Amino acid sequence: MTATPMDDDGGRGNDAARWTPDAGSVGLYVHWPFCLAKCPYCDFNSHVRDSVDQDRWRRALLSELAHFAAALPGRRLTSVFFGGGTPSLMPPATAARLVERATTLWTPADDVEITLEANPTSTEAALLRDFRAAGVNRLSLGVQALDDGDLAMLGRGHSAREALAAVDLAGRLFPRHSFDLIYARPGQSPAAWRRELAAALDHAGGHVSAYRLTIEKGTPFHAAARRGALSPPDEATAAALYEVTRTVLDGAGLPAYEISNHARPGEECRHNLTYWLSGDFVGIGPGAHGRLTDGAGVVATEQRRAPEAWLAAAERDGHATRRRRRLDREQRLMELLLMGLRLAAGIPRAVFRRAIGAAPEQALDRARLDRLAGGGFLVLDDAGLRATAAGRRRLDAVLAELCG
Repeated sequence: MTATPMDDDGGRGNDAARWTPDAGSVGLYVHWPFCLAKCPYCDFNSHVRDSVDQDRWRRALLSELAHFAAALPGRRLTSVFFGGGTPSLMPPATAARLVERATTLWTPADDVEITLEANPTSTEAALLRDFRAAGVNRLSLGVQALDDGDLAMLGRGHSAREALAAVDLAGRLFPRHSFDLIYARPGQSPAAWRRELAAALDHAGGHVSAYRLTIEKGTPFHAAARRGALSPPDEATAAALYEVTRTVLDGAGLPAYEISNHARPGEECRHNLTYWLSGDFVGIGPGAHGRLTDGAGVVATEQRRAPEAWLAAAERDGHATRRRRRLDREQRLMELLLMGLRLAAGIPRAVFRRAIGAAPEQALDRARLDRLAGGGFLVLDDAGLRATAAGRRRLDAVLAELCG
């Protein structure tokens, strides 16, 4: 057994994950691909359309849900996540029908988590009560910044004042809520980011996500950066901004349970933990992905990406699966490491055994494990395998060394 007596998370990786998927559970992801406008940094599968036939889309999503539920009978539904795109543009009645159908096709857990992503515009905030009535019990708001100039630069359709009003409303309406922020914005200093986080914390609930701005190929930001019209912070400044994020949020009782996600104990997003801890999940809607365990192993599913192609196939066939591929043991191990080592608590031994059929020291090269543990990047002990804070900051390099 390789272990270190203490690491820079206090020796236990921010404690063990308080919720873990098991062989009988399943999560559901619903992708709503439409937005009012495309943000210039976004490379997600999101699209702007003049009109959407809401009845056709509702029927098609319900058909695809039924298709996958038939392949996974008898499961316990632990989470539903409406993502996008902008799912708060979905009629609340559609969300209600999907929640009702999912909790009929599968047995809902007593504490089933039902999350909706929303933008904090005043128009969308007006629908939040209807989404709560539809069964949503966790709201995730795309605040992104509390500086009006930066919000305009990011292409967001709300002001800082609207954002904070929506966060406060979410706190009154929903048992759980979260909001996203983006750092490493052009011209952002660590001091300014510290002040912005302090202002955000005045309105925070149990969960905050803080993502570093990345310049993705094919986006307007990428084109602007190439021609010199956009200059993100250099690596040293970005690292300082990351440290400010961790220090401020940890100090406020919202430790980082994952590289970009901070929560009070028990407030972690269970749906995302399903991804990170190799649980089964169904993905419906354009471009959605899934992981389904059957008697022969794990199948990865991918739905048609273009909204119109997805809709036509779902109406014709009852689903719009573009690709199904069976993952071999090596692929499953790589996915588990890539996702699970993002967590402060790492990968519990029980999860390793369920996903790979072996303990981490049996599945991985022992010499590489020892080298990374000796360098202060990994900890392997009775709890499982985890990356230290230093290891998570260099996770790509750690994974490259660990997997050869």
